[in-house]
Amino acid sequence: MAASAASDGTVAKALEVLDLVAAHGRAVRFSDLLADSPYPKATLYRLLQTLVGQGMLAFDPHHSSYTLGIRLVRLAHVAWQQSSLAPIARPHLDRLSAEVGETVHLAQLDHAQVLYVDKRNAREPVHMYSQAGKVGPAYCTGVGKAMLAFVPETDLPALLAQQSWHRFTDKTFTTPEALQAELAAIRARGFAFDDEEHEPGIICVALPILSSRGGVLGALSVTSTTARTTLAALQGLVPTISQIAQTIAQETETWRFPEQGAHPLRKRA
Repeated sequence: MAASAASDGTVAKALEVLDLVAAHGRAVRFSDLLADSPYPKATLYRLLQTLVGQGMLAFDPHHSSYTLGIRLVRLAHVAWQQSSLAPIARPHLDRLSAEVGETVHLAQLDHAQVLYVDKRNAREPVHMYSQAGKVGPAYCTGVGKAMLAFVPETDLPALLAQQSWHRFTDKTFTTPEALQAELAAIRARGFAFDDEEHEPGIICVALPILSSRGGVLGALSVTSTTARTTLAALQGLVPTISQIAQTIAQETETWRFPEQGAHPLRKRA
């Protein structure tokens, strides 16, 4: 990330500092940021002061700590409305959730990772990693694999190169070669599974949300546990999920919405 920031200038450096603050998940002191930052003390301090002055960060003088600023909340809300599938998909997620009674996820690719943009809990909620607004790995989640399987082949190597390949469970794919075989199977059948690859006991079936040109808009999944269902049972939900994914995709046709591996913006109809 630091190399990218160096080549992109001050804006990229400032964004990297924002990421650094966000990664702590709490108020963080300058000394903690300095320990994790690639920048010299004076550069980091200057970037922090600029971000505070622009409202992107907030500084608490009593505790000498930094948190994300309220301006980011406003920008995030606008981005959610303009660049997220969530507003379009909301009523369809409600319908799917009511019908299947299990956890429903809506996700998009954030560079090479999964961004959960919306979620509906099961009738009997289960604790799991995913939350709306949270970023997760693409190589070992159902929604992530469903999207990776349908990005243009020319884009896939770069996306795979950015995966961590950390082994979360005994079933996690840990090499690009192993995952690519799985992605080929997903393309052939049209849907993906998470077979306890990210969290023990958590399974799901996921489908991509594709534009009329085949661009990846996002992915939709139904998630449950091995204690109360099976992958075969979840596969039985594919027709229902597919219909809703297609409906969401069709409704984006009249919206300026960014696709993965296609033109940056779709013109309004």
